Amino acid sequence: MKPLFFLALLLLAFQLSLNSAWASTDIAKKNACMSCHNNEKKLVGPAFKDVAKKYAGVPDATKKLALSIKAGGAGKWGPVPMPPPTSLSDSDATKLASWILEGAK
Repeated sequence: MKPLFFLALLLLAFQLSLNSAWASTDIAKKNACMSCHNNEKKLVGPAFKDVAKKYAGVPDATKKLALSIKAGGAGKWGPVPMPPPTSLSDSDATKLASWILEGAK
């Protein structure tokens, strides 16, 4: 009985992680993030993997990145400004930041 319970728990955790990844990809697409960003290489803005590297080891990285995403900005990654996404909720900004910091996959 215990092995079956642990298997079910493992499958549930796997399903939740997939849902989170798909949700974050959808959030990025819905807010036009993918127009300027890519997981692996710089387009107009930095690659998500480079953002994750920059925030690695930073205390409250998810919160700080979510705030940065919401505010937009210029000068952190070059001269091209990132406009703030107008319809991105605080909750979705946090999900997006977590997704980026976890490898954007």
